[in-house]
Amino acid sequence: MEATVREAGRRQAASGNKMRRSGPLSREANIFGWLFVSPMVLGFLVLMIGPLFFAFYMSLTDWPLLGDANFIGFDNYGGIVSDAQFWKALGNTFYFAAGLVPLNIIIALSLALMLAQNKRFMGLFRTAIFVPVITSLIVWAIVWKYMFATDSGFINQILQLFGITGPAWLYNPDLAMPAVIVTSVLKNVGLNMVLFIAALQQVPSHLYEAARIDGAGRTRMFFNVTLPMITPTVFMTVMMTIIGSLKVFGQIYVMTQGGPGSSTKVLVYYIWEKAFKLYEFGYASSLAFVLFFLTLVFTLIQWQLRKRWVFHEN
Repeated sequence: MEATVREAGRRQAASGNKMRRSGPLSREANIFGWLFVSPMVLGFLVLMIGPLFFAFYMSLTDWPLLGDANFIGFDNYGGIVSDAQFWKALGNTFYFAAGLVPLNIIIALSLALMLAQNKRFMGLFRTAIFVPVITSLIVWAIVWKYMFATDSGFINQILQLFGITGPAWLYNPDLAMPAVIVTSVLKNVGLNMVLFIAALQQVPSHLYEAARIDGAGRTRMFFNVTLPMITPTVFMTVMMTIIGSLKVFGQIYVMTQGGPGSSTKVLVYYIWEKAFKLYEFGYASSLAFVLFFLTLVFTLIQWQLRKRWVFHEN
């Protein structure tokens, strides 16, 4: 008898669930749900997925600006391997990233350690350092281009006060890239600083108290308490900074135009040059996909390596 009642109850519950799933209210809710998300879905398909597949198709063609597209398969990708300018641009991109990323992270973390405390005027200093982040990149690059000017530049005028003749910063193949790196670091260091400040303020105070009881000094507390606790933020900032450094373009375009020679011609600038100066849209698209896969590989490698040094993820 009990088994029969239990079986009847299960059938009734299953029937009720089925009615709820297939009832008019459920169908209406699904329709309205899809209507609400449809602008985002359509926008993603039309503005992201569609152009992505079209760009990949372009990379398989020889497509000038004012001509017909000739399908050539993977010839563009084969040509990249033997393209000396590509390897030069790729090397310059890695050079820029190798100089920018550690400098940005170290300065941002140092500033965060100094400005994390809620003391008088700390908010003013944070704002002053963060303002370049929201400043137009083009305006920022133009200002620094004039500051690095050979004769009338502000930096060389300061050096002249100490009897030092300043170099031609942006016309020297050995100095142009470091000048662009410094400009880029000062432009974006404020963003990472704010992220580090937020992370530092979340470190539990009782950990510092326990470290002091054990006799730890400031240096030991930093490496044994502070740094392990903020490693998720360090990981995020490193990822963001590396990805941003691989797609650098604006400051190169404004300050050096890839010169002198090819000393600052990075990969994105080379893509732009191929597409909008030489009108080789197919080859430029293949270069863009190479950059995409390089960025993806670096991201996946960092994602796997995070397991070895990122703590407190949960």
